[in-house]
Amino acid sequence: MKYMLLMQFSPQTADFPPIDSWTQEELRAHIGFMRDTNLKLAESGELVDAQGLAMPDTAKIVRSRADGAPVVTEGPFAETKEFLAGWWIVDCEEPGRAVEIATAISAAPGPKGEPLNMPIEVRQVMSGPPSDL
Repeated sequence: MKYMLLMQFSPQTADFPPIDSWTQEELRAHIGFMRDTNLKLAESGELVDAQGLAMPDTAKIVRSRADGAPVVTEGPFAETKEFLAGWWIVDCEEPGRAVEIATAISAAPGPKGEPLNMPIEVRQVMSGPPSDL
């Protein structure tokens, strides 16, 4: 089964300073951890894809209108307190393995090498619509 692991950030749940205040060494350790995690998942055959996302002030919200023309809202969004920082798609035999991977990712190092303990949402990727539809 495939699972999407979503790394979410919220200032309300973060016990660490903003990433733009981290030292170069702390940033290198964090990025190195993510690279090593992805390499290990690729070697085990579990990694389907993984990507980090740009900061939310680069985001755009797009909605269609009745006339088909898009409405595009530019960031940054002052009211936004939480945002998606990155994601992985992993292919695991058991749901418990997806939770295990998410737990390891959650402990990525931050300032002073301390684990960030970021929330990671685990969602199964559906292969199709439910059979009763």
